[in-house]
Amino acid sequence: MEITELKIQNYVRYENEMYSLIEVFQHENEEYYVKIRNSKNCLCIPAKLIKPVKMDESWLLRFGFTKTYDSKHIIRFERRKESLKYDIDLHNTPTMTGLKLYGNHVNCRYVHQFQNLFCFLFGKEPV
Repeated sequence: MEITELKIQNYVRYENEMYSLIEVFQHENEEYYVKIRNSKNCLCIPAKLIKPVKMDESWLLRFGFTKTYDSKHIIRFERRKESLKYDIDLHNTPTMTGLKLYGNHVNCRYVHQFQNLFCFLFGKEPV
C-alpha cells in the first residue's frame, strides 16, 4: 500500500487494530508519517507501518450492502441505490472478486480502495 493511495478518513490497520486516518505529513527526513485514531488511541507513526484492511462480508454490510444471492459458487451483495454489486467468488477458495459498477468489474480488495472510489463517484463517504 502506497501512501499516495490514501485519503483522510480511510480505514487502515496497525498492530491488528483498526484506525481511521486523520493526517498525513512528511518529516524532515522525508519519511511519511500518519496520524491515526480509533476509540482507544490516537497515534502518530511512520506510514510504512500501516497496513490495508481487506474487504469482507462484514465491511460490505457496514457499507450498506445487502446479500442478494448465495450459491455454492458465488455470493452477491448489492447496494441498489447506487447500482453497486460486490461478488465473492467461492469457486476455488473464498476470495473477494470485487466491485461491479454498472456492469464493469473494479478491483477493490481493500476497504480504503472502496472508500476512495465511492467518494470519487458519489461525493460522500459510504457509511
